[in-house]
Amino acid sequence: MKRPPVLLAGLLLLVTACSATPDSPSGDSRWRPRPGIAWQWQLTGRVDTSVDVPVYDIDGFDQSKAVVSALHGKGRKVICYLSTGAWEDWRPDADRFPRSVIGRGNGWEGERWLDIRATDVLEPLMADRLDMCREKGFDAVEPDNMDGYRNRTGFALTAADQLRYNRLIARLAHERGMSVGLKNDLDQIPQLVGDFDFAVNEQCAQYDECGDMKPFVKAGKAVFHVEYELPVSRFCAESRRLQLSSMRKKYELGVWREAC
Repeated sequence: MKRPPVLLAGLLLLVTACSATPDSPSGDSRWRPRPGIAWQWQLTGRVDTSVDVPVYDIDGFDQSKAVVSALHGKGRKVICYLSTGAWEDWRPDADRFPRSVIGRGNGWEGERWLDIRATDVLEPLMADRLDMCREKGFDAVEPDNMDGYRNRTGFALTAADQLRYNRLIARLAHERGMSVGLKNDLDQIPQLVGDFDFAVNEQCAQYDECGDMKPFVKAGKAVFHVEYELPVSRFCAESRRLQLSSMRKKYELGVWREAC
């Protein structure tokens, strides 16, 4: 039966009001942070839940469901940090990775690049990690080391290998109801912006690369950005112009932050 125009409009307004959230422009349940939203990134030490920002990014292994729940209780969205492109020797599942997929060091102690071509090996391992994030109640995932093809990994990785793997990680996160961010990997942003819900970037101002993040902002997706070596006076004005969610952090990614 055809509904009267006024009644139909009223129903549409009601559905929109009930389904949308301040950070999500669409009506589905997956969180989609918008450009410019403030955040805290803390991967070391006891999480300080008192920082007055809407988004926290914390370590998925180190932090418990109780910490995630405490942040939710303060109205925060919480991102689960995981390394999906590198092996870390201290993680509880480190022994599950066969030596054949572990390559060169990536510059951080205890970390080595993974052979992302071996999806038959890595997919179930990463699926289990993402299950952990979901079970702890995280809203989203920050998969790290997503640009191995541009580094000396010990494997002959190609751009196509990287696209395939990054899209695999995005799909696994989405299947579990979580949003997912593209970490760095600037050259592949045009191909991947449609697969990811936000971006996480380190030091684009220092290397004059922040303009590369525009496709995410144009798509209405947040870019969570940090600088380590530049003072805020050197990058905040440009970050505001580009609508990036920018702050300065120390390399250890503890509590300290200086936001734009």
